[in-house]
Amino acid sequence: MGRLPAAMAPIAVLLAARADHAPTALGAVLAALYALAGAIGQPLLGRVVDRSTLAAVAVPAAAVSGAAFIALAFVDCAAQPLAAAVLSVVAGAATPPLEAGLRAMWSRLVEPRHHHKVFALDSASQEVVFVAGPLLATAVCLLASPDLALVACAVAGSAGTLAVAARPPASVRSPARAVHWLGPLRSTGLLVLLTASVFFGVTLGSFTVLALSYADRHHEGWLAGVLPAALSFGSLVGGAAWAKLKRPWSSSRALPAVGTVYASGFAVLLLPAPPWLMITASVLPGLFLAPWLASAFAACDALAPSGTATEAAAWLIAVIGLGQAAGTAAAGQFSAYGHTATAAVPLLGAALAAAALVAGRRQLSLP
Repeated sequence: MGRLPAAMAPIAVLLAARADHAPTALGAVLAALYALAGAIGQPLLGRVVDRSTLAAVAVPAAAVSGAAFIALAFVDCAAQPLAAAVLSVVAGAATPPLEAGLRAMWSRLVEPRHHHKVFALDSASQEVVFVAGPLLATAVCLLASPDLALVACAVAGSAGTLAVAARPPASVRSPARAVHWLGPLRSTGLLVLLTASVFFGVTLGSFTVLALSYADRHHEGWLAGVLPAALSFGSLVGGAAWAKLKRPWSSSRALPAVGTVYASGFAVLLLPAPPWLMITASVLPGLFLAPWLASAFAACDALAPSGTATEAAAWLIAVIGLGQAAGTAAAGQFSAYGHTATAAVPLLGAALAAAALVAGRRQLSLP
């Protein structure tokens, strides 16, 4: 529940701006500002968590972010675009670092032999968030109003954060230790992982545009939602299967292998297939989406220097988000050249991610 605003807010902001009779471009800018501010804010908040506790950081952050969402609900985006932009930035920058905080906490809460399972289930649950979030925001907009959808972002984020903060592990303070000013970024292996994750993010951002472009070309609007849902369904199945493994591979073996198969799944989407086949084909890369994320966050936790696990996870989340933004922009430009050109963007992103992991597999190996 605490992670829902990240999936709800972009569509809620877009629809709120449209309800205020603001240009669609302004709504897109507000949604982009929210996402960009979140990408910048998460590593900063993650560093503070590593020096204190998750509860001490997440609760005040949720209060600030929630207040910004509620204030944005009362602002006329068309008449006060600057105020709407500032509030969007505040709401994004103050997003509670629940995702990074929890993923840094799993290695302390479960035995090492279960690490791959908990990371796989965490990644699969994230897919539920990104399927349910937009649907919930759209439903509230249609049944009530876009302004109420923004309030719902505040309520969901605050309630979820308080529920996490109330649990004892969220109040456990990390041992005090001196930390280099670069934090986790001084780890060569982590830099390799972050580089690959930027390209991985490109696949997610460009796939959304691919789905929308495909739906427009077939004059079937429902395909714009069904194709991402098919990708997420594949991820749920893949995450559950990955969690069942009794002997998972090491990160230096798992990431290049999973990354290569993940890229191969996007090759099928190059073909101008009929809708039913396109939906089926969208499941294929999804099967390796949650395993990719699970392996990446497990490797991130292991590669992060002592005392920087939360900030490292936050950096991983941030660069994936930046890659998503770049992928959306690139696919939007290529969409004018047809289906194959648009589908080539996620394939290229996945291929570059796999290449970075293969080239840097030695740095991903732990001593």
